[in-house]
Amino acid sequence: MAGSDAPAMQPGDDPLQHGRTLEQLHDTFVSTGTIGPALRPLVSDSWQRSMSSGIDPERSLARLGLDDEGVQEARTSHPLAVVMPVIRRLLVDEAAEAGLLVAVSDAAGRLLWVEGDSTLRSRAEAMHFLPGADWSESSAGTNAPGTALALGRPVQIFGPEHLLRPVTPWSCSAAPIREPDTGAVLGVLDLTGGPEVAAPTALALVRATVAAVEAELRLHRLLGTAPGPALQHGIHPRLEVLGRRSAHLTYRGTSADLSLRHSEIVLLLALRPDGLTGAELAVELSDDDQSLVTVRAELSRLRAQLAPVNLGSKPYRLPRVTSDVAEVSADLDGARLRAAIARYRGPVLPTSQAPGVTRIRDDLHRRLRGRLLAGTDPDALLAFADTPFGRDDLAVWSRALAVLPPSSPRRPEVIARLRALDLALR
Repeated sequence: MAGSDAPAMQPGDDPLQHGRTLEQLHDTFVSTGTIGPALRPLVSDSWQRSMSSGIDPERSLARLGLDDEGVQEARTSHPLAVVMPVIRRLLVDEAAEAGLLVAVSDAAGRLLWVEGDSTLRSRAEAMHFLPGADWSESSAGTNAPGTALALGRPVQIFGPEHLLRPVTPWSCSAAPIREPDTGAVLGVLDLTGGPEVAAPTALALVRATVAAVEAELRLHRLLGTAPGPALQHGIHPRLEVLGRRSAHLTYRGTSADLSLRHSEIVLLLALRPDGLTGAELAVELSDDDQSLVTVRAELSRLRAQLAPVNLGSKPYRLPRVTSDVAEVSADLDGARLRAAIARYRGPVLPTSQAPGVTRIRDDLHRRLRGRLLAGTDPDALLAFADTPFGRDDLAVWSRALAVLPPSSPRRPEVIARLRALDLALR
């Protein structure tokens, strides 16, 4: 199978015989460094990557990077916390009954949740398969969560395909979970147990759960219930302007996409609950001398479109309007950096040239980016760097490299990206 990325097990394979063959290949590699031709390329490549980080296949165990307090803090702020009920309902409950484990990692390979069969969980702790452990390839060798992160796609690892000897009795299937809007990797979902976990049906179950999780993340984003403080959506009008060419307004089951000019006006008024006079709005909307007649005409058209939301006058003002801008700002005020990044779909109305909107856009982006660059959270930095608005940000990629642990599977990618950006700037 050397010429193809074959499945971990073919239908009809005898797990015992397949395991013996892999054990011989594993022993040969550990003792001589020789790759047997029957080994899957996915596995042989991973073994070589893992060995380059200094792992001892006979003695190494995954590093324990977070204590209980650190795990709890990471869970609270992680964007996948909001979808754990979905994972439990679709996968954990059945896994526990089947005597299997379900693990969820962050984007750096650190396990944040390990749930399922209690007896198996106790056994797994002996090989450091527990919350807080680093299961990236350079810490734990070839394994489904770490290798899925390294490759950015679903992976199955059968028994002795694991590089570390203590892990060879186990099998696992894993797939990355991505942020629906940006494609950024948020973490990995893993199913771990015996040989049955290397069957194609196990990976299909993991992939189906990931699809449901990403759909749930998208739903939370649309409803404005992404990680962060509880909000009473539906009671007040809600405005979405992040990463959008024009605003989307929802209220009492109705929704409307506003024109760019109306988007600008509603945003400015939403962030100024005391209201703005016509003259103040004119200044916020344009650097040119814009007549009050023009502004009033726009407000008259907007008032008709906003019904039943009441647009007051003298000064012009709106009733309380919640917005994605205010939610990100509240997350930053509350030091919920990962939650802020999860909400931040892009700059505020990026095509707007209105001075007031430009100021709001620049202030929010600068504030979020400043918190990132001042922090030490590689997961948050990579989540931002993976987005269209962070992809060319040299400072963010440089900071990510500075704080990434040596074991991170993303490290080669970050180095390559920095080189490309450096060349582009010359």
